[in-house]
Amino acid sequence: MKRMNLESTVRSRYALRVLCASLSTLAAVAALGASEWPNWRGPDRNGYSAHTGLPTEWSHDGETERNIVWKLPLPDRSGSTPIVVGKRLFLNVAEGDDLFLWLADADSGEVVWRRKVAGGNRFQRKHNMSSPSPVTDGERVWVLTGTGVLQAYDFEGNQLWARELEQDYGAFGLNHGYGSSALLWRNVLFVPVLHGMKTDDPSYLLAIDADSGETIWRQERPTDARMESPDAYITPALVESGDGHVLVLNGGDVATGHDPGSGRELWRVEGFNPRDSPMYRVVASPVASGDLVFVPTRVSPMKALRLGGGGDPEILWETDRGPDVPTPATDGETLYLLRDNGLLSRLDAATGEPVWENQRLTPGTYSASLLVADGKVYATNEDGVTTVVRDGPEFEILATNEVQGFTLSSLGVAPGRLYLRTASFLYCIAEPGN
Repeated sequence: MKRMNLESTVRSRYALRVLCASLSTLAAVAALGASEWPNWRGPDRNGYSAHTGLPTEWSHDGETERNIVWKLPLPDRSGSTPIVVGKRLFLNVAEGDDLFLWLADADSGEVVWRRKVAGGNRFQRKHNMSSPSPVTDGERVWVLTGTGVLQAYDFEGNQLWARELEQDYGAFGLNHGYGSSALLWRNVLFVPVLHGMKTDDPSYLLAIDADSGETIWRQERPTDARMESPDAYITPALVESGDGHVLVLNGGDVATGHDPGSGRELWRVEGFNPRDSPMYRVVASPVASGDLVFVPTRVSPMKALRLGGGGDPEILWETDRGPDVPTPATDGETLYLLRDNGLLSRLDAATGEPVWENQRLTPGTYSASLLVADGKVYATNEDGVTTVVRDGPEFEILATNEVQGFTLSSLGVAPGRLYLRTASFLYCIAEPGN
């Protein structure tokens, strides 16, 4: 009852803040320009970057280096993407049994401070408990772990608040371990917990006050999916709808749209597990541009939805050749899809018609999500090999670049620079002069 009353109070505070739009929040958002990489998919959360002067070629074979500005040794693998704010670079790091948040100097690669976030790190299938990516508003940073610890820090490394979501709402029950990243919008952290393989507890979506760490609302998300199919490792998409916005989640055989102010489910689209497979877990997140949102499942089908001002979304098209793990990238006109086996496609976003499709990249398994920037498409496989393709109507491989270490993490970006994370190093990559 105490938790319910607290959530009611915080919900009222949040509604007032949405109406009044706090000046401090607006100032922080204004300070976070296009030059930053504040979350795992970039400032527009779509895998696209406006940065130019980015490198095309690089290498590190253990003895020789090309276009490597610096490399920071890392203790272990992680699926977490490095995020960049000015000269600050934040990393979620696993080291032995413990999980840390690191701040590194983006120019030199030197670690400025380390903060222990939690214990209880473990391997669960391919990854460990450091997979969720941090997120920042340009003044503070929030870090989430696969064990459900959620903490806020200022840029000096002072902890502002801490939560343990598993203590509040029960253990996460995903077959491969929790790996979702939080979405930050209007000073609220939206955290999905979509699970079912190892628990009978319901899936849910949380809205958490970024200032205090208090829960604003918790919305359960029921599903008829069975066995592993309720599990999803996704981050929600924020999609324009009429004069407002909708949070879109995929997983549990359905896509759902939610009111950001209350969590209320607005609509539900089914048909994402046409054969009713018991093992249809979802990894790739929905990705949006304007009122368009592209919703993957376990390869087939991926659906393109257009949101209106109310009612159910319009299904524009669907494909049976969607991605499994890598999240697509879109600017609303073009949609790039990368499959786990290294087949890359460029589609017309509005129609789904291929410009070119199923073009073979360097052989390997691809888990990192795509980056499109500076007229190039970057696709990194688990062996640390990044294929660079021209962003254009004709398929053309520009370069194939290799570094050391197992790679799950998507690229981070800054002006003139890429940040590539492997199990061995965090690499800062740039052409001479950058």
